[in-house]
Amino acid sequence: MTTDSTVIFQMRGINKRFGATHALRDVQLTVRSHEVHAVMGENGAGKSTLMKILSGVYTPDSGEMQLDGQMVAIDSPARARELGINLIYQELSIAPHMTVAQNAFMGSEPRRWGMVDQREMNRRTDAILANLGARFSAETLAGSLSIAEQQQVEIARALVHDSRILIMDEPTAALSDRETEQLFRIIETLRDRGIAILYISHRMPEVHRLARRVTVLRDGGYVGELSQQDMDPKRLVQMMVGRSLDDFYQHTRRMTRGAARLQVERLAGGKVRPASFVLHAGEVTGLAGLVGAGRTELARLIFGADRKTGGTVRLDGELAAIREPSDAIRLGIGYLPEDRKHLGLFLKLSALENTAMNVLTQHARAGVIDHRALDALTRAEIKRLNVRVPGPEGIVGGLSGGNQQKILLARWLEIKPKVLILDEPTRGVDVGAKSEIYKIIHQLADDGVAILCISSELPELIGICDRVLVMREGELTGEVTGDAITQENIMEMATHVEVAPAA
Repeated sequence: MTTDSTVIFQMRGINKRFGATHALRDVQLTVRSHEVHAVMGENGAGKSTLMKILSGVYTPDSGEMQLDGQMVAIDSPARARELGINLIYQELSIAPHMTVAQNAFMGSEPRRWGMVDQREMNRRTDAILANLGARFSAETLAGSLSIAEQQQVEIARALVHDSRILIMDEPTAALSDRETEQLFRIIETLRDRGIAILYISHRMPEVHRLARRVTVLRDGGYVGELSQQDMDPKRLVQMMVGRSLDDFYQHTRRMTRGAARLQVERLAGGKVRPASFVLHAGEVTGLAGLVGAGRTELARLIFGADRKTGGTVRLDGELAAIREPSDAIRLGIGYLPEDRKHLGLFLKLSALENTAMNVLTQHARAGVIDHRALDALTRAEIKRLNVRVPGPEGIVGGLSGGNQQKILLARWLEIKPKVLILDEPTRGVDVGAKSEIYKIIHQLADDGVAILCISSELPELIGICDRVLVMREGELTGEVTGDAITQENIMEMATHVEVAPAA
């Protein structure tokens, strides 16, 4: 249970430019002890820039900051740590070949007689880990830990520096449901001890559960602050993107099906038990299930990324010989993977190189690539999908999550797909980009593409799908259509437990 909060830190009139880009304009933020304070906004809204100013990575062009009512200047991360401000990035900065204690105390190791006091360092680290409920010790090699455990090491590092303000950037992005619950318990424990948590997330259920207040930014500007009782999803979306949530899922379910496009018959492999279903042209079919149910594995079997042990796939009635992904691509089957950064995009390459990856041979003569044609098709896709990128030569690794996802979609659109499998198409994407991706999905369906959409967000499946298939423990357990597409019905099939309707 939290105690009364008090204001410990304030930012007023914060401005920051990067060349011609006005990243922050007159932004304010009030941080209180004993509270989780969420910071929300679309990608590019200025959240990360503001947090980097608070943590000393950037210095503001103008504005003021106060700690305990006194003006402070934070000109380096070291100065921020001295003041008790620590930032945990979404991409964790763990040294894998060092122990947990060495990671936690990096740069501030206790010393005795001029030497690092390893025993004291281990003792203090173990005490912190015990308070966090960690199941590993100070002497554990950090590289052997899971992502969730490495996150606990980052938190331990912050506590070593007597953190008063802990900034967490999309901390649940790579965590399972169970790991997320464990992280929430840790956050609530830290909050109850008086630490202020600044929580950056796109996920509204997380924000509503954890945060007592939320500050919203849009296009680098301060929109406002809401208290917990005012955190209505419709109001938050309106503040973040400037339009109503009523426009978010603009979808009327298709009541008539097109021709059978993809027929899967007793397909099996790995954890997937013999599965049979049909995807229809012009239909968006969802695939639901708990983490580990086998949804991604089933998609990879269809695409030829994993070896099947049985079953067949037919495309437009003809047997499809898919032994590897290149066979699927040649037949007009596209697959947007769950992990776009490691399995989808080439982050150091340009938008052009990423977009044209699957169609290079179609734009080459005598082995010479027609760069003019590739430039033209990339520009067309950038315009069609409203990708915010400087141009075809813009490097993909520097784009926001939503724009990266659009570039990956563009690659698959270039093969003129008959079937498109989308695995978590809006993961790590802000609400504005989500809305645009949903429109793209429905445009493709309207053009006759058969869509299979895998998502862990039930509101997403309910909002955009015409029909939903459900998996449990590697097996297809059924499907729901029309008005039967509800969270309760989907969860019953996914868990084999009857779920009571929400009050």
